Amino acid sequence: MMHTQHVLVKKPRTKRSPATCYFLPALLLASTLILPDSTHAAFFDTSKDRWALLAGYGQSFPGWGKTTQRVETIDLVGRYNHLIIDDLGSGWYRGFHSILLELPVHFVVSPDVSTMIGLNFLASYTFTASDNWRPYIFGGGGPVYSFADIPGMGADWNGNYQFGCGLEYRLNSGHELLFEYRYHHISNAGSKDPNEPLNSCKLLIGITF
Repeated sequence: MMHTQHVLVKKPRTKRSPATCYFLPALLLASTLILPDSTHAAFFDTSKDRWALLAGYGQSFPGWGKTTQRVETIDLVGRYNHLIIDDLGSGWYRGFHSILLELPVHFVVSPDVSTMIGLNFLASYTFTASDNWRPYIFGGGGPVYSFADIPGMGADWNGNYQFGCGLEYRLNSGHELLFEYRYHHISNAGSKDPNEPLNSCKLLIGITF
C-alpha cells in the first residue's frame, strides 16, 4: 500500500506596514473634514479653544507585547485643544468633539537619563452632562525622537500611538483641573532592527488656561 506524503507549505508572513499604526488616528482626524457647511465654519472658530499643561509619570512593562525594557519617564505635555463640533448628542452622552495638538517631553530616568520629544495629533470627545465633572476620551499618535540609549530601540526616529481617558474638574476661577490615564506605544514600525516597542501606562494631572 502506498502512502501519500503530505507536504506542509508555509506561507510567507507579510510584513506589517508602518501605516497601519497610524490608520485609526488618521481616520479620526480626517472625519473632521467631512462635515456640514455650518460645522466647517466652526472649524475655524478659535474663541472656545484652550491651552493646557500636564505633568506625570510613565512606565513600560516587560512582557507586555514585545516590550523587554522597563523604561520610566517623567512627562511634561503642552496641549492646544481646538473645538470642532459643539453640542453633540443628548442626555448622558451630550458633549463636544475636539482635536488635541500636543508637544510632549518625556524625561527618561531609567534605564538611561535622557529625553524623548514628540508631537501628538489626537481626536477627543468630552461628555458635558455635568457642569463640574466632565469625562473625556481620546486617541491618536505622531512622531517621537529619542535621545535616550534604550536597549532594543534601533532608531532615533520612532512613531507612537496612544489612547486614554480623562476627567475635567471645573474650578471657580474658570480653569479646569485635568486627570488622565493613557496607554502609550512607541516603536519604529519595523523600519530598523532591532525594533522592541515600549508599551507603557501613563498617569498625568494638569490645568487649563
